[in-house]
Amino acid sequence: MPRHCQISGKKVTTGNNVSHSHTKTKRTFEPNLQRVSLFSEALKRPIRLRVSTRALRSVTKAGGLDAYLRKTADAKLAPEAVDLKKKIRRA
Repeated sequence: MPRHCQISGKKVTTGNNVSHSHTKTKRTFEPNLQRVSLFSEALKRPIRLRVSTRALRSVTKAGGLDAYLRKTADAKLAPEAVDLKKKIRRA
């Protein structure tokens, strides 16, 4: 299963561990992903997503999944979220 947020598109990044002697070794920074079920009022059903905690806070602040997707530009959303936005707009 890919390690990326289905709303924001945040994914694994790479960097270095730097020791006291400045020896650098490669490492990965993984997003804090959680499995959540967000209710869509337009579709009248819960939608299961794998979302980063940062995106989950943004959804909560916006007032729900539908409101968040409506106000966020397509360029800032992941492809899965853009598809979901289209379904919500049609409903």
